[in-house]
Amino acid sequence: MARSIYLTSPEGDSGKSVVALGLVDLLSHTIKRVGVFRPVARSTDVRDYVLELLLEHDGVDLAYEDCIGATYQEVLDDTDAALSQIVARYHEVARQCDAVVVVGTDYTDVAGPTELAFNGRIAANLDAPVVVVVNGSGRSPSAVTQVAEVVIAEMAAQHAQVVAVVSNRCSRARVEAMRDALTEGTGLPAWAIPEDSLLTAPTVRQLADATGGELIAGDADLLTREVLDVLVGAMSVEHLIDRLADGAVVITPGDRYDVLLALLMAHQADGFPSLSGIILNGGFRPPDAIGRLVTGLGLRLPIIATELGTFRSASAAAATRGHIARESQRKVDTALSLFEKHVDGAAMLAALDVARPAVVTPLMFEHQLLERARGDLRHIVLPEGTDDRVLRAASTLLQRGVARLTILGDEAAIRTRATELGLDLSHAAVVDPHDPAYVERFAEEYTRIRAHKGMTVERAREIVPSVSYFGTMMVHLGLADGMVSGAAHTTAHTIKPSFEIIKTRPEVGSVSSCFLMCLEDRVLVYADCAVIPDPTAEQLADIAISSAETAAQFGIEPRIAMLSYSTGESGSGADVDKVRAATALVRERRPDLSVDGPLQYDAAVDASVARTKLPDSDVAGRATVFVFPDLNTGNNTYKAVQRSAGAVAVGPVLQGLRKPVNDLSRGALVQDIVNTVAITAIQAQVPVPVPEGSATGTGTEESR
Repeated sequence: MARSIYLTSPEGDSGKSVVALGLVDLLSHTIKRVGVFRPVARSTDVRDYVLELLLEHDGVDLAYEDCIGATYQEVLDDTDAALSQIVARYHEVARQCDAVVVVGTDYTDVAGPTELAFNGRIAANLDAPVVVVVNGSGRSPSAVTQVAEVVIAEMAAQHAQVVAVVSNRCSRARVEAMRDALTEGTGLPAWAIPEDSLLTAPTVRQLADATGGELIAGDADLLTREVLDVLVGAMSVEHLIDRLADGAVVITPGDRYDVLLALLMAHQADGFPSLSGIILNGGFRPPDAIGRLVTGLGLRLPIIATELGTFRSASAAAATRGHIARESQRKVDTALSLFEKHVDGAAMLAALDVARPAVVTPLMFEHQLLERARGDLRHIVLPEGTDDRVLRAASTLLQRGVARLTILGDEAAIRTRATELGLDLSHAAVVDPHDPAYVERFAEEYTRIRAHKGMTVERAREIVPSVSYFGTMMVHLGLADGMVSGAAHTTAHTIKPSFEIIKTRPEVGSVSSCFLMCLEDRVLVYADCAVIPDPTAEQLADIAISSAETAAQFGIEPRIAMLSYSTGESGSGADVDKVRAATALVRERRPDLSVDGPLQYDAAVDASVARTKLPDSDVAGRATVFVFPDLNTGNNTYKAVQRSAGAVAVGPVLQGLRKPVNDLSRGALVQDIVNTVAITAIQAQVPVPVPEGSATGTGTEESR
């Protein structure tokens, strides 16, 4: 039966959803199957946004209807019957999971003391340790401690055990004092999470709904953007312009066309804040002439019209409180970042008595990547600043503290687009690849590197502004530690500059690639699946050695299987002989590595087949690194496993370069980009020593 964790609070608006999301994320990186459960739903008519948020997490695979115990009305009608129903439905969820995060009630119907006691009864009947969440907004550490002590006493009276306390929405200046006071006052593990106004900011759509408005111009996709301020634009234009702020919505009478046009011009102009939207009140709509002018500006800023007057519009907007929803990437990233920074995950798991299994799931592996990258922060350049996926990934990477970033492109355009998408890229550097100072410096260096190919400075000035060359030059000159590109460019466009500029490591003759294949319970390395079409025996040996080093770098014990269509001495022919020769080369060059070949895939991965075909092999049946005889086999196999076994393929990871450059699939998702940046950062944490005047690798980079 699953281990359950019960989150409860003595009041509403405590920010339980931040703690709940953080716990689900923490558990998904620790165990295989995470469940969520709402013992009492807010309403049967409106879906519970907290439950929807948690069910959207990649680590949860449950249906919404299965995760609700009862409604408030059922609790009011017959408390005991509702409790029995809650317990029965919880156990149906628990049977499918290793741990379940149970999110207590929200104080939307029942009187406070009665509701708190009922939460205690539920927790006791589920045999769930309780994590108490107390609202720290506007309260002193001593006041919060007193509230926590009251909750702990009430939980004990209901035979429920509190194992940890979290004070949420605290003043940033009081976080440490709050945590210390709670720890001392309750004698339990305790943490304090600071307030972040973004998490309670409503979206433009919420304000439109609150005011009964409709979109009359602009992009409907931008209605999901957060509103960070609400202004009433009834003053003169000159005074209003001075009060604008990024993310603001301005409410103005619909017949103030001077204000409307001034706001649109300010939104578009460099050096002025980027607005979230405009609400025109009073039931007035722009006349045709003004409407054509607004349309002609071609802006995406949402313009909403409402029948309400100024006072009622402003009152409705001010009373609207936002919440964390999955469609708001920035809010989710902010919530997870706050939890990670201010709650000791290991101590929380220990308090909850959650054991870590021996298996490694894809989510666990992804979490390990982020943790490794955070441990020694590196600087990564992202050349494709015009791609929204790259901007979204950059926002997540910065918010979660995974890497320092430079994005290539026009700074005004990139920052405007990021603001439109509701992303925070304030901590990213943005560099124009046509900046004359950089272009001249890079052209001179590129000319020096390619002098043997007849390169001239004039020609180099035309080449280096290409984003892949520009980013690669940044890595080469130490202005960045690594580069990730390919979401909008071909593999050749991305990696060709690295062959010319960064070149191969001294001891490696070939650049190759591998995929980190995250299966349900383990991670394997497949190589080469993206670079060398028909490798020689020497290149296969390079691939094997590089892949073993990659495996070790990411915590995978390397046991190398050199794959072929036959196993051991059973086959002959040029293809098998090539693999046999490559295996001998690996043993000669790296006698410390565990390698065997030729092996068929089943003999490499299945212990029972291995016992029959190669009983004395220390690799057969337990291989972790799979070296394919050619690109055709490797590429098709990784895709077959990815699609048929539901594996997560992380990569391709380029191997053999002096500094890390990694390629993305043009169909890459935001999470793929995040993972690849983390991998690149980890690769950069162990720089390859390049002795002065040492010979570069041969083959791949020179042939291009």
